[in-house]
Amino acid sequence: MPDTFIDIQEVCFAYPAAADTPEAAAQSEQSFYEAESAYAVDHISLSIKRGEHLAILGRNGSGKSTLARLINGLELPTSGAVWVDGKSTAAEQDIWEIRRSCGMIFQNPDNQIVATTVEEDVAFGPENLGVKQPKLGQAVSQALAYVGLSDYAHAAPSELSGGQKQKLAIAGILAMQPACLIMDEATSMLDPLSRQTIMQLVRRLQQERGLTIINITHDMNEAVQADRVAVMQQGRLLMEGSPAQVFHQVETLRRLGLDVPVHTAIPFYLGQRFDLGFSSGSLATPEAAEQQLKQAFQFQAQPQTAAVSPAQPARARALDQIKVEDISYVYQAGLPTAKRALEHISFTVSPGEFFGVMGHSGSGKSTLIQHLNGLLRLQSGAVHILDYNLRQVKDIRQLRQHIQLLFQYPEHQLFAETVWDDIAFGPRRMGFSETVITENVKAAARVVGVDQSWLQRSPFELSGGEKRRVALAGILAMKPEILVLDEPAAGLDPAGREEILNYMRILSKAGTTIVLVSHNMDDLARLCDRILVLDHGQRLLLGTPAEIFAHQELIAAGKLTLPACKAFLQRFQADCPGLNADCFSVDAAVAELERFVTLKPAARARVRQQQELQERRGGTAL
Repeated sequence: MPDTFIDIQEVCFAYPAAADTPEAAAQSEQSFYEAESAYAVDHISLSIKRGEHLAILGRNGSGKSTLARLINGLELPTSGAVWVDGKSTAAEQDIWEIRRSCGMIFQNPDNQIVATTVEEDVAFGPENLGVKQPKLGQAVSQALAYVGLSDYAHAAPSELSGGQKQKLAIAGILAMQPACLIMDEATSMLDPLSRQTIMQLVRRLQQERGLTIINITHDMNEAVQADRVAVMQQGRLLMEGSPAQVFHQVETLRRLGLDVPVHTAIPFYLGQRFDLGFSSGSLATPEAAEQQLKQAFQFQAQPQTAAVSPAQPARARALDQIKVEDISYVYQAGLPTAKRALEHISFTVSPGEFFGVMGHSGSGKSTLIQHLNGLLRLQSGAVHILDYNLRQVKDIRQLRQHIQLLFQYPEHQLFAETVWDDIAFGPRRMGFSETVITENVKAAARVVGVDQSWLQRSPFELSGGEKRRVALAGILAMKPEILVLDEPAAGLDPAGREEILNYMRILSKAGTTIVLVSHNMDDLARLCDRILVLDHGQRLLLGTPAEIFAHQELIAAGKLTLPACKAFLQRFQADCPGLNADCFSVDAAVAELERFVTLKPAARARVRQQQELQERRGGTAL
């Protein structure tokens, strides 16, 4: 068909590390793809129209990234064929043209940064394609403006935050003006407003230039914006359809370890409380979901309830385990390129507290937490942790036995030949006995979902999300008193994210102090006792989640957003006097709304009709 840009025909692909042949794989134990099949991609057929926006969902290891690499020609099918704009990826003479037309943004932007300045890095791609001045300069300037990095044109990429590096990778692709943009979790490290900006840019490129978009994502709010959604499991294409059609299957997606947008989940589960189902597509947007609830339910005033918080009760501030006093930090101090990252930051953390740090990309979050174990030396102010003074070198060395830090990119912490050796490295360095090391490695691997079949494999064979699990297991195996986590759930599928974060909550309740850096407002709101908000290196807010998100103007000024549940509940506050919008989980939001609603007569009649229909069919009401 002339409007088909990408045509995937019965494609299979097996990595040599998984098995040399399908027969060998069938005889071996479960592969590290957690698939029954020998294939990472298993008999997939899929057509993508020119100018279409396709979102691909699936759990870590389901084959999403492999499929993207097959489209881009970075891998060739074991069987089947991939055609891009009428050209086969198997044809050697066409492969460079395919890669030129299909720009790919990887999960880790560091893998795509090659130059010494931001401007040169963006110019690298178009320059290699033969673009000459002045068009080259125009392409670079346009791409930097699109992603908001114009002010950093002459900066070194190493000076950028993780989120800014992702923007740089996107700019480098845009400067080549591809026909197709393949995004592999390309916004996973961005703050909420930066993520929205990138997705707005993607829509604009699709509308104005006819760009074909393939977005591999775990963010359901991104997937909702696509024209079509495909769901993969164990290398196979399990579901596809419009976002409205796919996300209407709430329980199926949850069983697959995926999620649905909050504006779909809350009405769906509230409807279940009243045996009321909603028609397919009727909950596709927040506005549509609000309308459906107001059509089905009568709202009435109720007494105001106390703030809903699943986090731990507030602890006494007298027993501060971490004390940060008036610290400031400047990168390249004294040079013309000096950049102030932190300015007069003070806060305390109590033993066992779950303490959150949030802020826009480049706000100073990673710089701050690198002061907590002495990776960055103090320039001003003071940091005391436990009984250690971080101005003393000997104290820093001893402190590192008690505090562990998981970096933003886990692959930077993986280096051993096997997963087992990587997890065991820390406990060995700390002098644990082999018996204790074995117990700790097995326990840590189990709690973060590291499959036993991975333990003798190289960690570099794993997907991005799987590497993150291994890196976290290596930290937990050392049994730290204080755990500092920089975006620990980024790159994980929804079920994997919940497993990791729930374990963090368990550790906190057991007495481990947790410092969590995240761009995910929902995770921070429902998990943390208190949250510190940074804005351009300065302290913007500090308080409980309810206190923090009450300052909506400041939150917006800090380039952040409200938690999704709170934002959705606020739509009903005018109709429900007394409604408490400080609910930070779907379950809490459903329970709060349930207090205010009764079915309208028309909806009650619909429920009866649904029940009678199901009884005639011999089933139960949806």
